[in-house]
Amino acid sequence: MARHPELLIPASSLEVLKTAVIFGADAVYIGGEAFGLRAKAKNFSKEDMEEGIRFAHEHNVKVYVTANILAHNSDLDGAREYFRELGQMNPDGLIIADPGMFVLAGEECPHIERHISTQANNTNYETFNFWHKLGATRVVSARELSLEEIREIRSHIPDDLEIETFIHGAMCISYSGRCLLSNYFTGRDANRGACTHPCRWKYSVVEETRPGEYMPVYENERGTYIFNSKDLCMIEHIPEILNSGIDSLKIEGRMKTALYVATVARTYRKAIDDYQKDPALYEKNMPWYLEQISNCTYRQFTTGFFFGKPSDESQIYDSNTYVKEYTYLGIIGEERDGTYRIEQRNKFSVGEKIEVMKPNGENVEVTVKRILTEDGEEQESAPHPKQVLYVDLGIQVDPYDILRRQEPMEKV
Repeated sequence: MARHPELLIPASSLEVLKTAVIFGADAVYIGGEAFGLRAKAKNFSKEDMEEGIRFAHEHNVKVYVTANILAHNSDLDGAREYFRELGQMNPDGLIIADPGMFVLAGEECPHIERHISTQANNTNYETFNFWHKLGATRVVSARELSLEEIREIRSHIPDDLEIETFIHGAMCISYSGRCLLSNYFTGRDANRGACTHPCRWKYSVVEETRPGEYMPVYENERGTYIFNSKDLCMIEHIPEILNSGIDSLKIEGRMKTALYVATVARTYRKAIDDYQKDPALYEKNMPWYLEQISNCTYRQFTTGFFFGKPSDESQIYDSNTYVKEYTYLGIIGEERDGTYRIEQRNKFSVGEKIEVMKPNGENVEVTVKRILTEDGEEQESAPHPKQVLYVDLGIQVDPYDILRRQEPMEKV
């Protein structure tokens, strides 16, 4: 029997959190300025986190805060204080990997649910039950699990223990994300939030006594391929996902733009709702889902380990090239005399045709009529990143609509 799933969307900043909420998230996950595994994400100050939690709760959306570093002794005093502060902000859950951090969170903010990160290598039902006995309310499954294994886990754990599973986004090369390459090559520790993504560099393997002879890299029988996996995408398999016992469908991407988050959130929201309304409607709209999911930044896709051990063809890239279809221009803010406030993200000009991307699935083509500065001065283009402007698009638009421009398809 299908469970009613939560759609869980990442947010790198307050702007992106609000976008995720408006574009269909049931929950968002965010990081503070410390103790999360995305040190290069913008992340949230205390003030932004408080505002984000308030905004989400006003829209009946939950907020989970990541604290999933593998902590060293020097982290513990700060972590205790951090959990004490979070206890006053009242997010809906904490995502934790380290047992010590789990204990600290339980001591300092016992009223907040504790979720176990995929970093804890959660690959079997005894592990799920172990964490449940210690007080966890949710466990994030390892990316290396098949749907069959997840269904088996569901049948062996308490009904009130939730399963969260990644269904879209980057597939780390390392076992459930526990990567050592970044620290080795650059001194930046992926397990403490500073990953430089060396898995996406180009490599050849050469044995030292045979220079110039390039060797293939093979996996062992446990099934982890290394270097530059295709991105996970399960938009074509919503029925299987919903019938697997998963409670929360998680999108990877806590360093992504508002355009990416809006695109993925809106597409999966519609796919889930369509399937639950009528499976035939879901099948009918499949071309739209596939088109939309590739509209922001496109990497080749895989279904990962969900249907068994993947082959090299189904997971490994022949290239790490991106194909970019749309450019993010800004988010609609307040209205002023028929113009709308935006904070510019990429250059655009008067007379250009751009699109207004709406939460309901509509994409409306408009022509930029006017661009004005905050002081009301007219200008022909918007060349300065993050400049606050007011734009006349010739139509009425709504707060949080996203402006984007379609680009010619090209490899970069």
